[in-house]
Amino acid sequence: KQSDAEAVKWYRSSSEHGFVQAQCCLGVMYANGRGVKQSDALAAQVGGIGIAPGGNINYVTGHAIFEATHGTAPKYANKDVVNPGSVVLSGEMMLRHLGWIEAANLILKGLNGAIGSKKVTYDFARLMEGATEIKCSAFGDNMIAHM
Repeated sequence: KQSDAEAVKWYRSSSEHGFVQAQCCLGVMYANGRGVKQSDALAAQVGGIGIAPGGNINYVTGHAIFEATHGTAPKYANKDVVNPGSVVLSGEMMLRHLGWIEAANLILKGLNGAIGSKKVTYDFARLMEGATEIKCSAFGDNMIAHM
């Protein structure tokens, strides 16, 4: 059984080697139920849990579910302000898992273009110089425009 110290060692090593390596090591951390703190810390490295996708794949059966990695944040319900990135990227992962590569690539193209345009939701706007804050729905429209 992996100790907390070993899990932290895996995470630090992963973050030093980049996101892809971190994903591999993150699977090891989840195996012992200690992945939540590490996954939130990893998410912070790539923009916060608002943009981190989630997927649980059974590589024996191929069955999988994909979901946002964050909670529901009831205080933001019906305010049209929250970054949709986590659920959008989870959908992208699902499409890629299903073999719908062209559709998955379009989602990445749209998201990258929307962020690159600096017309983003509040969480990105506060961190990006020269960014314009827009609503969640407008960010979705911005993604579509960049596909």
